Amino acid sequence: MGNVRYYDVLIIGAGPIGIACALECKKANLSYVVLEKGTLVNSLYNYPLDMTFFSTSEKLEIDDIPFMSVNPKPKRIEALEYYRRVATGNNLHIRLFEKVLSVEKNEGVFTILSEKTTYKATHLIVATGFYDIPKLLNVSGENLPKVSHYYKEAHFYTMQKVIVVGASNSAVDAALEIWRKGGEVTMVVRGKGIGDRVKYWVKPDIENRIAEGSIKAYFESELEEIKENEVTISTQKGKVTLPNNYVIALTGYRPNFEFLEKLGVKLSKDGKYYPTYNEQTMETNLPGLYLAGVICGGMDTHLWFIENSVIHAKQIVNHIVSKNI
Repeated sequence: MGNVRYYDVLIIGAGPIGIACALECKKANLSYVVLEKGTLVNSLYNYPLDMTFFSTSEKLEIDDIPFMSVNPKPKRIEALEYYRRVATGNNLHIRLFEKVLSVEKNEGVFTILSEKTTYKATHLIVATGFYDIPKLLNVSGENLPKVSHYYKEAHFYTMQKVIVVGASNSAVDAALEIWRKGGEVTMVVRGKGIGDRVKYWVKPDIENRIAEGSIKAYFESELEEIKENEVTISTQKGKVTLPNNYVIALTGYRPNFEFLEKLGVKLSKDGKYYPTYNEQTMETNLPGLYLAGVICGGMDTHLWFIENSVIHAKQIVNHIVSKNI
């Protein structure tokens, strides 16, 4: 055990909120380390290439460090640059591409085994977000290579027949971008219309494209079966079979509840899987274990986002410091 590293705080996840927690730990003179299984702000990196944030740049700032963007609402590439500069400019202790394999707590100390080494920490912060596990459709053919639960850019789908499942911001953006790059787009939407939380400057665009017939949409419908060259949709008027090249199922994502349960965090039994934590301190039912960011919302992943959960970092570190006074 000679290579075990000891810290006051170990943070899992190097997204914007994990970075904010690291900054607070540094300011409080706490020894800390951040472990991230992917690249820096891994979820943002995997967003669509040309994505525009709903929030303005100042609301995405960490610790009053200015976020300068060309337009009021920044794009993905600007956010990547901003959070990278925050992390590197403050010399934060972040270890990338180092997945956490297991966590155990004994006698008030967490032992964290990663892919590369073993750590011990008095406090643990989980800021892992929710973008890693897609909500599956659970239909036949979902495992075919032509099916994806993530969307990167439109060019790949030029001159292809594409089904986009969902009516959230990501689904609407994908449908519009693919259509504008020459793809034949059909949307399959469980609800009666485009989602209420779709960006207000985008919603009229998609609704007009549907109204004019440029993009086909089946509302109150669900994808029933996916085959190599076609899909079957269950609609209000019966089943419809369409020729198809690709399916992009953008039906949302969920936190890693299994990981939380292994840690000992209690989850609600109502299907929402809300984790148990103190809203003032962000400490869970397991002393010394804290949650930060969107992971606090259970299945309601829209409750927390960057601009309203950055405060979690200060709440957590203030509580940790108060315990040591």
